[in-house]
Amino acid sequence: MNFLEERILKDGIVKEGNVLKVDSFLNHQMDVALLDEIGKEFYKRFSDKGITKILTIEASGIAIAYATARCFGMPMIFAKKSKSVNIDGDMYVADVESFTHKTKNQIIVSKKYLSSEDKVLIIDDFLANGCALQGLISIVKNAGASVDGIGIVIEKGFQNGGRIIRNLGYHLESIAIIESMDAQNSTVTFRS
Repeated sequence: MNFLEERILKDGIVKEGNVLKVDSFLNHQMDVALLDEIGKEFYKRFSDKGITKILTIEASGIAIAYATARCFGMPMIFAKKSKSVNIDGDMYVADVESFTHKTKNQIIVSKKYLSSEDKVLIIDDFLANGCALQGLISIVKNAGASVDGIGIVIEKGFQNGGRIIRNLGYHLESIAIIESMDAQNSTVTFRS
């Protein structure tokens, strides 16, 4: 069992509807020492890929991508879920559906921050159905850049996202893969 699986068992809360609450340490209140360990783990798994940019989606992925980018010494970009007045110029845009929020959003990345020379590591907190990842992959492809790795903190292995992304040929690494969750018994089973 790795450091993240231990933390999920200690502080994660399983709720009905295949929801795992990790907001006490990952995506609301953040344990910065844990984030540093996550960044180091992604560096260990992808340091041989020649990564030039780290890409994530707002908001929960930002801190994780930041910790990872620090280890790589590379810039990080986060895809915004709405256009604001401070985003100018041409943009890459993709549509994504959120499993957690049950909403559809357009995600946006300014073209000035992603180019065809970039080798991109995509980072996110959760992988369920893979919609957010497919949107980020679409943006990278539209830039003419390459996706040279995908790092996920927690993958719901009982949902389709991981299988879909791996079947598309991407190098996807998840620190913790949940095989099953039971809200009634508050149990989480991890994939070996």
